[in-house]
Amino acid sequence: MARIPAIKRRKLSPPTSDGEDSSPSTLDNAPEPNAFFTQAARWNLEQDYETRPRKGNKKEKESTRLPIKTSDGLIQQNPAEEADVVEVEGSDLDWSEAAESDQELEEEVVKQPAIPIRQQILEAKEELARIALMLNEDPEENAGAFKALAQIGQSKNTTIKKLALATQLAVYKDVIPGYRIRPLSEQDMETKVSKEVRKLRAYEQALVGGYQSYIRELAKLATSGKASAADGGISLGSVAISCACALLVAVPHFNFRGELLKILAGKLSGRKIDDDFVKCRETIETLFRDDEDGTPSLDAVSLLTKMMKGRGWRVDESVLNTFLHLRLLTEFSWKASINHIDKPERGQAPLAKKPKENRPNLSKKEKKIWKERKVVEKEMIQADATVSHEERDRMQSETLKLVFVTYFRILKTRSAHLMGAVLEGLARYAHLINQDFFGDLLEALKDLIGHAETGDDVEDEEAEDEETTRNLTREALLCIITAFALLEGQDAAKAQASLSLDLSFFITHLYRTLYPLALNPDIELSAKSLHLPDPNNPSAPKLTSTNNKINIQTTTVLLLRSLASVLTPQLAVRAVPPLRIAAFSKQLLTSSLHMPEKSCMAVVGLMGKVTKVHEKKIASLWNTEERRGDGTFDPLSAEVEGSNPFAATVWEGELLRKHFCPGVREGVKVMEKNVIGLR
Repeated sequence: MARIPAIKRRKLSPPTSDGEDSSPSTLDNAPEPNAFFTQAARWNLEQDYETRPRKGNKKEKESTRLPIKTSDGLIQQNPAEEADVVEVEGSDLDWSEAAESDQELEEEVVKQPAIPIRQQILEAKEELARIALMLNEDPEENAGAFKALAQIGQSKNTTIKKLALATQLAVYKDVIPGYRIRPLSEQDMETKVSKEVRKLRAYEQALVGGYQSYIRELAKLATSGKASAADGGISLGSVAISCACALLVAVPHFNFRGELLKILAGKLSGRKIDDDFVKCRETIETLFRDDEDGTPSLDAVSLLTKMMKGRGWRVDESVLNTFLHLRLLTEFSWKASINHIDKPERGQAPLAKKPKENRPNLSKKEKKIWKERKVVEKEMIQADATVSHEERDRMQSETLKLVFVTYFRILKTRSAHLMGAVLEGLARYAHLINQDFFGDLLEALKDLIGHAETGDDVEDEEAEDEETTRNLTREALLCIITAFALLEGQDAAKAQASLSLDLSFFITHLYRTLYPLALNPDIELSAKSLHLPDPNNPSAPKLTSTNNKINIQTTTVLLLRSLASVLTPQLAVRAVPPLRIAAFSKQLLTSSLHMPEKSCMAVVGLMGKVTKVHEKKIASLWNTEERRGDGTFDPLSAEVEGSNPFAATVWEGELLRKHFCPGVREGVKVMEKNVIGLR
């Protein structure tokens, strides 16, 4: 026989009372639970409970019958017993009571008061202050507090995160030692040490681990977005960058300096110049000025060079100008090129080894002890952060080579917006450039001037914006200034014997540009001056604060610097030929008639210095009876020597003597006094 399933009994509805209708059809057709609760509230539950049979609380009744064997050979419990056992289902009252209890629990959860944000911030402040005080009082005993600070910094509240970052910054600035902590090797771990040394090692490893986690958090937050209104106007990225800058200035000798530099380099690689950009740039400049070791500067220059090269030199010129704050400009005394350093021969004498005959005779054991002492002394020197002069010179020489490589690459690629910064930098580093690199730079400068003469103003195809319009006239003037600065930086006695010091190419180009510059309406405006665009020209560039062409010096200043290098050089003043001085003097006085007031005053003042230095060479220009040349004067000659200046006279002085500007009239009197005093 097949197994007979258990008989299911129908759930009985509560009995009806007088005047009430509780039929099953009414309950089954209830459309929603609310109607059921409304109807259940009218039930007489006490009467129902009284009439219900008492069954006790027995959950399971013991079986007193033996199992039977079916026709299929299966052993089963006696079905008669199962039929007697009735499963008691929960009544509607139990369900309603359970539903009410669930509703009460939900109300309790909703009514549970949440901690206000202000209270959370106050509690976080107190906890951060307590942990920071513990670390300041005895950091070795509370090495685990570094992790506690980091855990508070993982809060979802932005204000608490900022407080945690600032607290960690203050703590690490106070507890970081004045030496670099090196990682422990396997040999160091196996060596038996005292309890104090073991305790110190554990603290140092905890400090380095916490510091590394903190820097990683700064690097992650530094790339976050802008601040929102809920952040109080300052984003987490700005706070992280500020912390990184403060650490780099305070503890540049400690571990993970490269990671801090990467945070700053990442910000400097962007095109947007905001407060964070300026802060990072000023931090790099401070690091260069205060670096007595040379190693942090080398790391920073190497990282900035790689960043600029990776960006295709599309960076702001202020990033390149940070190289002008390096201490090697005033401390380094050797000359260098891209890949070579000219070391003085006398500097090698102290490094010579002692002869073997002067060394004491040591046994093998004594030699071993002596070598171990040397190793310990070397480690102590590194721990004390004391750097010898030889090590510092080596670091600065490597830094100088990287600077020259960067300048020369930009010069070759002709990056428009960085050309002024490169030429100014080369002029500042002229005294550190050796003769081999000097010739290569002159050739590169000649190429730039030739590019300016042809007027080929082709922009880089990869440029994404039009903010770097090239000013070839200013670039040519900067090339002339740089060329003469490089010459003045060389040793004249050695340079004349090994180099062909012919700068006639630059002099001729300057002579040709005097008339066009005199007619330039923007001669007294710098590249960063505010120009109002022509309203009638639809193609005129829009006025932007980021219009950055060359540098902040006006064209007049650059012209005067170039003329001073040609006419009154610091070296070999008597070597300037009279024909060159006379040609430039005649051209300058003619050009001054067309210049604005300030430029005219500056040119007349320069002529006063020229007449004082070279008074005998150009006196005939003011006296027709002392002419030394025949023929006619050619003011439009392309060559200085072909203009024949001694065939002319300085008639412009009569007009300048009646100039409306008092400064120009006084300058003409000084100039003529220097010449007339020779008679």
